[in-house]
Amino acid sequence: MSPTNLSGTSAIVTGGAGGLGEAVVRGLHAAGASVVIADLADDKAKLLADELGYSVVYSRTDVTDSDSVAATIETASRLGTLRYAVITHGGWGVAERIVNRDGSPASLEGFAKTLDLYLTGTYNVLRLVSAEIAKNEPNADGERGAIVQTASIAGYEGQIGQSAYAAAKAGVIGLTIAGARDLSSVGIRLNTIAPGTMHTAMMESVGEEALQKFCANVPFPKRLGKPEEFADLALTLLTNGYINGEVVRLDGAQRFAPR
Repeated sequence: MSPTNLSGTSAIVTGGAGGLGEAVVRGLHAAGASVVIADLADDKAKLLADELGYSVVYSRTDVTDSDSVAATIETASRLGTLRYAVITHGGWGVAERIVNRDGSPASLEGFAKTLDLYLTGTYNVLRLVSAEIAKNEPNADGERGAIVQTASIAGYEGQIGQSAYAAAKAGVIGLTIAGARDLSSVGIRLNTIAPGTMHTAMMESVGEEALQKFCANVPFPKRLGKPEEFADLALTLLTNGYINGEVVRLDGAQRFAPR
């Protein structure tokens, strides 16, 4: 499918004001789609929407709130035929061992909150957007649209202190094939990207010395992944009609060590 075929369609990008999400918004916009930035970062999202113009709008979205997601879907449907969604939101994490050094158990609240955002929030967007995309007229292959989720290689090789995050991302990985099979009956493809260590603004905050250590752990190329590379892969998964039910690692052959 040529990128020009995205003209007349709309897409939702959760976490669209963040590092990975912003790159996806820019990629979809360049491909001709109208895009809704679904986020809670008001200032960043509005600046991005203003920069890209009338076909990109910001809709304040709490992915764990169904009414909020429904309002964003309505906004996207006004911009064009809603056929695509890329779920990239983040913003919360708890670094805690199951049993802490002082012998105390990990916080159940922290575990639940992490799963609520990364797994339940992903599922909430998936189910509501899919129900809207399912109303579309299918193309010659019977496809009505496509969705890309974001997991993490931590879902395969969670590090010490990452039990909550790793469990949430493993849930997204597990959701991929089951979700793709569920959605086959309504002509929607579902794929997931599992990124490794990506060069986002959040990563830059750790400092240059730590960044160099992260780079050293990547077999090749010895650098962090670029948000544009994530966006390129997301666009491929959205537009290649025969990729379905896949989790694609984007990590330079990196495998997380225990710490």
